[in-house]
This record gives sequence, structure tokens and C-alpha cells, in this order.
Amino acid sequence: MKISKAAAAAAVAVALSLTVTACGGSKQDAATDGGASGGAKDKLVVGIKYDQPGMGLKTPDGKFTGFDVDVATYVAKELGYQPDQIEFKQAVSAERENLISNGDVKFVVATYSINDKRKEKVDFAGPYFLAHQDLLVRADDTSITKAEDLNKKKLCSVTGSTSAQNVKTKLAPEADLLEQGGYSECLTGLENKAVDALTTDNSILAGYAAQDKNKGKFKLVGLNLSNENYGIGLKKGDKELQTKINAALKKMVEDGSWQKAVDKNLGPANFKSEPAPQITEGS
Repeated sequence: MKISKAAAAAAVAVALSLTVTACGGSKQDAATDGGASGGAKDKLVVGIKYDQPGMGLKTPDGKFTGFDVDVATYVAKELGYQPDQIEFKQAVSAERENLISNGDVKFVVATYSINDKRKEKVDFAGPYFLAHQDLLVRADDTSITKAEDLNKKKLCSVTGSTSAQNVKTKLAPEADLLEQGGYSECLTGLENKAVDALTTDNSILAGYAAQDKNKGKFKLVGLNLSNENYGIGLKKGDKELQTKINAALKKMVEDGSWQKAVDKNLGPANFKSEPAPQITEGS
């Protein structure tokens, strides 16, 4: 049977229409999944730190511990995900914005201080924790009692961190700054006397000092060099997710889970945290 040219053209148009619809459907599905592009809908990909005891740590047996991990798990639960549906992805300081912008993670909970420069690239929910920048030195070092003492000394922090730049530009411009990929490298340098001090937030430093292998080796100087409001980073413009995460954080504080997580993860270092901060992002 002969098919007219008009009928053939119509058939092709219908086929193309169905193909476009199908493609559109899979795009929508990908957009509503829990994280990295192409990920399954039943997985939520969250960026955390792997090397911060007390906050975000991947243990040798592949488990994840720390206050940020507990916050991420609680928020995920409020978003409808169980712990076995969470996929944690390493979020080093210098890569956090890229992970979010590229869609590699749904959000980042990684001692991520909220500031205007970062808000040009990503949005935040929270804050959910208030830390202060401090210095970690060797336990027997009495030469560093204030930030200005770092002039002519070797200071270590991680690439992309606000802490080192804060010291270098505002407090000790003559400090010899060494930036490493992670805090663990800085800690090794501090122990080996390759550097004189490690700077970052007191919550992170307390976690390192409290580890069994480090007890007695280091001490916090006890300075409040800055206020660091930790937020949960997410893709810019995702107001729906921001609202949901803020609601989860508020609930975590109200039902007592926030304080329990602080006590469990930071209590062993005799670290006294500030009260849970008021949520300001998205309001």
C-alpha cells in the first residue's frame, strides 16, 4: 500500500514529538533527584569534609562521623531520605562552590562559613553553628599568645579557607603563610615543627586536639579572631530547598537533636559551643 507524502510527514512529526517528550521527561526526573546529575532518585549526594574530627571525618573503615555529618543526616531525614540513601562526597574547601554549581552535590555541610564573596556563587541555608577563628600550637610553645605573634613565624591553613587570609591581611601581615590541601597536612607540619601554628575555626581545632593520638601534643591559644557562621551551601536560586533546609535546622534545635549532636561530637574536647544561632539566610 502506498503512503502519501503528507501522511509520511505527519508520522515523522508524531515520532519526533514523542522523542522530545521522552527526553523532556528524563530531564525533569534528573532535576528532581537527590544530587549529582544522572544520579538515582533514591540517593541524596551531600558534600562534607573527610578530614575534620569532631565535624566531618571519614574513618578508616569507611564510616562518617562528626557534627556536620549529624546535621546533614538530620536534614536529609526531614527531606525524606534515610541514612542508607545518603551518599557523602568529599568537599575540600577550595572546591565547595564548584561541587554545588556543577550539580555534583545537592548541598554542602562542611564547616562552610557564610560570607558575601561565596554568596555571589551559591546560596546558603542557616546558619546552624557559630564558631570563632583560633590558633592551634604545640603544647610546649609559649611564644604565641596573640595573633600578632605570628609575624615572622610559619602559619598553616588550607587552600580556600578564609582563616589564613584573615590573619595575613588583618592581624599578622608578616606571617609566612603555607596553604595545604587539608588540615591533616598542617597538623603533621605543626608536629614536625615545619610550621609554628595552624589556624582555622576553634571547633575544628578542638576536634584535632581531642583525638587520642594527639592528646597532650597541641593546645588552642584561645583567641576569638572572627565569627564564623556555618551555613549549608546549595545551588543559587533554589529557594524551595533553602526553605526546607531552614525548617529542618529549626526543628533540629527545637527537639534537642542539635545540642545532643554538639555534646556527642565536641564535648570530649571540653569545647564549649555558642548557642545555636538564629537562621538569617533566606529570610
